[in-house]
Amino acid sequence: MYNPIFPCLWFDGKAKTAATFYCSVFRQSKIISENPMVVIFGLNGTKFMALNGGPEYRFSPANSYVVTCDTQEEIDYYWEKLGVGGNYSKCGWLTDQFGVSWQIVPSILGELMNNPEKAPRVMYVFMQMTKFDIEQLLKA
Repeated sequence: MYNPIFPCLWFDGKAKTAATFYCSVFRQSKIISENPMVVIFGLNGTKFMALNGGPEYRFSPANSYVVTCDTQEEIDYYWEKLGVGGNYSKCGWLTDQFGVSWQIVPSILGELMNNPEKAPRVMYVFMQMTKFDIEQLLKA
């Protein structure tokens, strides 16, 4: 796994706990290296660093991670797993137990939004949703 640019997630002493949690959620994942300060891990081929940086900084929705899903089962899986102990928001957004924001979106959304005739209806439908429902988007 070679990623010359990758995200560093700042935790208050929970870097290993968070990395272990994320690796349990994403199927093709592993912890690559660790020491008391930094944990390097991979999620589905993407490298991440978790840093035990202390209480100075917090996460915000201004930085989120998008998980594209081909099926409703995938959406349901990631929604349930990542949302445990966190908060759910509208339009497929959730904040996990560590405060990290995720967007759980269907892979077909871009195609639907690029259709000038269908896009307004699709947007109206998904603005009413918390968790995305692919069937409802397709019916829009």
